[in-house]
Amino acid sequence: MQALDPQAIRLSKRLASDIGCSRAEAEHYIDAGFVTVDGQVQDTPGARVLPGQAVALQPGAHLRPIQAVTLLLHKPAGYSLRPVEPGREGASALDLLVPAHLADVDTPQPMVPVARHFRHQQFVLPMPRAASGLVVYSQDARILRHLTEDAGLIEQEFLAEVRGQIIDDGLALLANGLYIDGDRLPPLKASWQNETHLRFALKRVAPEWLASICAALGLELVGLKRLRIGRISLGKLPQGQWRYLQGYERF
Repeated sequence: MQALDPQAIRLSKRLASDIGCSRAEAEHYIDAGFVTVDGQVQDTPGARVLPGQAVALQPGAHLRPIQAVTLLLHKPAGYSLRPVEPGREGASALDLLVPAHLADVDTPQPMVPVARHFRHQQFVLPMPRAASGLVVYSQDARILRHLTEDAGLIEQEFLAEVRGQIIDDGLALLANGLYIDGDRLPPLKASWQNETHLRFALKRVAPEWLASICAALGLELVGLKRLRIGRISLGKLPQGQWRYLQGYERF
């Protein structure tokens, strides 16, 4: 293997030597996707290269900080929002945050994926593992703070697949504040999309409560999908794929 070749050295060390920059600057160029090895972009500073390989810094390379990004993912049902511990069953939604799963959506994406975009991504506004739909991962401290501190003020829209017969005046009870286990929930908005699907608009109510809410209405929750967070909707984002939050978009 190339990594075991005694002549192979770290790409960052090679680049720093070739262009006369510091190791930190070399790592920045590589992280930002400005460096090619034998004509192919290589964005891993620790990658090993051999003396005969061509290492080049692309035109337009700069040392400006790499912008923190926010990623919008259409999570499939059954995926955990957190990393899955070794030896445990299941898949992590983080595994879908790779360049190969960048959606081909109508709106042009604001940047080209680089390795730095997928490091230290944190999710906000959790939902049940069994649910699907819109999930937000971000590196941007402003986004993380807003969606954490103002979580109770941000409306989330869910589509619930249900079965059973709803109790009389069930939706009116929701609008007035349903009692569950002696606690009164904040008023909720709900409407029928069709005979088996209810749309819920939630504020100050965690989506984990929806199974109990449906049960209190005489319904069984079969499936759950998040359609919207604030002003950001799932739209046509395909399941299992992600896109960048655009600079003009606000939650």
